[in-house]
Amino acid sequence: MPIFSIDGLTLHYREAGAGPLLLVLPGNTASSACHDGELTYFADHFHVVSPDFRGTGQSTRLAAWPDDWYQQCAHDMAALLDHLGARRCIAMGTSGGAIVALWLAILHPARVTAVIADSTATGYPPAWLRQAMATRSERSPGQVAFWQGAHGADWAQVIEQDTAMLLHIAERGGDFFGGRLAQIACPVLLTASTADSVLYEVGPAQLAMAAAIPDSRLFLATQGDHPLMWSNAAEFRRVADAFLAQWVSEEKEEE
Repeated sequence: MPIFSIDGLTLHYREAGAGPLLLVLPGNTASSACHDGELTYFADHFHVVSPDFRGTGQSTRLAAWPDDWYQQCAHDMAALLDHLGARRCIAMGTSGGAIVALWLAILHPARVTAVIADSTATGYPPAWLRQAMATRSERSPGQVAFWQGAHGADWAQVIEQDTAMLLHIAERGGDFFGGRLAQIACPVLLTASTADSVLYEVGPAQLAMAAAIPDSRLFLATQGDHPLMWSNAAEFRRVADAFLAQWVSEEKEEE
């Protein structure tokens, strides 16, 4: 599994295919180990790279996750582009990975051609977010198996640190972007399921998010759950393929 280094940390990533660079960014409690399906599917037209963010997967653990963890991960992704010798990328993130993808477009606009942000939000009401974090203590067998597969034997440390970070964000009002979505210059596709059991008030929240991003389009499916990328993969891939098709030809023309 290839690696690169930043801030004294070793970050791992998986890759497949050749062509324009497509970053597939996992959710907070997931890792690149969860994205074999995307690596295989999108490798027909792209050089697909899926990282383990700092503190997750096989990457170096942190003493604690800072409140600006998403922004730090976005800077890490810019460093990953440098490591790969890539001028820019298309960023496809799901859940927390979509937050990183959008921050990458905000903080490093010249490095991002387009973004697909799946099953994510601009933030959550603090009380709702605290309640959602409280349910993690139940730790069903299915959840534990997923987290262990994503992170290994110390999965509990990862989940506890992510939970602590999100609770700190709740204390600050539950906003992930601080009004900066309007700074995104590239095209953005937002996708989600209206039946998503993790997102808050999916329809209105997604419409508000789309309205905040200057060049956005929104796809809502009635089938699936969280994230749409996995719970209704066929529909997600159909919409993603249509959005990505224009960038395949344009990026190849510039190579």
